[in-house]
Amino acid sequence: MPLRTIKDLRLDGRKAFIRVDFNVPLKGGVITEDTRIQASLPTIRYALEKGATVILASHLGRPKGKANPEYSLKPVAARVSELLGRPVEFASDCIGAPAQQAIGKAGNGGVVLLENLRFHAAEEKNDPGFAKELAALGDVFVNDAFGAAHRAHASTEGIVHFVKEAAAGLLMARELEYLGRVLHNPDRPFVAILGGAKVSDKLEVIENMVPRVGKSLVEEDLLDEAQRIEARAKERGLRFELPVDHVVASKIEAGVPSETLSTGDAAIGDRMGLDIGRKTAQIYRDVISGARTVVWNGPMGVFEIDAFAAGTMEVARAVASVNGTTVIGGGDSIAAVAKAGVTGRITHISTGGGASLEFLAGQTLPGVAALER
Repeated sequence: MPLRTIKDLRLDGRKAFIRVDFNVPLKGGVITEDTRIQASLPTIRYALEKGATVILASHLGRPKGKANPEYSLKPVAARVSELLGRPVEFASDCIGAPAQQAIGKAGNGGVVLLENLRFHAAEEKNDPGFAKELAALGDVFVNDAFGAAHRAHASTEGIVHFVKEAAAGLLMARELEYLGRVLHNPDRPFVAILGGAKVSDKLEVIENMVPRVGKSLVEEDLLDEAQRIEARAKERGLRFELPVDHVVASKIEAGVPSETLSTGDAAIGDRMGLDIGRKTAQIYRDVISGARTVVWNGPMGVFEIDAFAAGTMEVARAVASVNGTTVIGGGDSIAAVAKAGVTGRITHISTGGGASLEFLAGQTLPGVAALER
């Protein structure tokens, strides 16, 4: 059903509690990659333009329910301030007096970033009392954290029970629009590319995609399951392309000897398949080139090492050349298109790896279901 978005809320003079996904990589207190921060800026700017006081809440890492300086959002507050070109007050806690004081200091039309939600075990437990304390900080609730929408936590699901008005942020709405289009109304031909180290993470996606399309890698212990899905795809007359050759090597390391062998070649021995081979890349490129809709989650190999990157780079360039809608999800796939230099040619890059996988697998996302209610 259509979701209410932030554009449907009256914001002037009100406090907007916005759940964002600022779970960014930090090294020595320095943000090394800020895509997720950038992705929520349109929602934040919209709220400010409409006269709201903006209260931002996020998790960072896995501090296991205890305050840990290593996972503090304080460096993020500085980066948000820099990107917005205005002060951002940092609250040393996400509830209680520290939060209230920071909001008061920011003043009407100001911006506050609360400390890591996961410093409280109650966040991941979806504790109603904690959710109620969060809700009390704002007048309206906006969920713009698609990357956390598959978690039934206090700040994504529980809080909705204690607010009068709730809506999706612009990023959340965009994610649901493109992923929903892929699932329910794709322009055809439609190609799904699923890769990565663990096909077990992708089986439900493949299962849900078969009525629409199909493609995957295989793990030994899941051979029967993969063959069943492949047979189902053939029954529907779908192309289900598995690799026909691999680049193999004895270990994942730059400079190690490698060669390309056909799938099933006895010469593979105990070596690992670390990339798709040239023949597979050609087949995949040909399939992708005729598509009008492509969804891609998971690289073709260990693309971080140049010797094993050719297959993933070929697929990235092929996806970027599609005359239609292209949707990419998962951190590795995002890094792959960046390495290939084609990020700007992708229609939509999802910020939620796990959330996008669960959505494509046909599962209900608690954070979205709460907004629908």
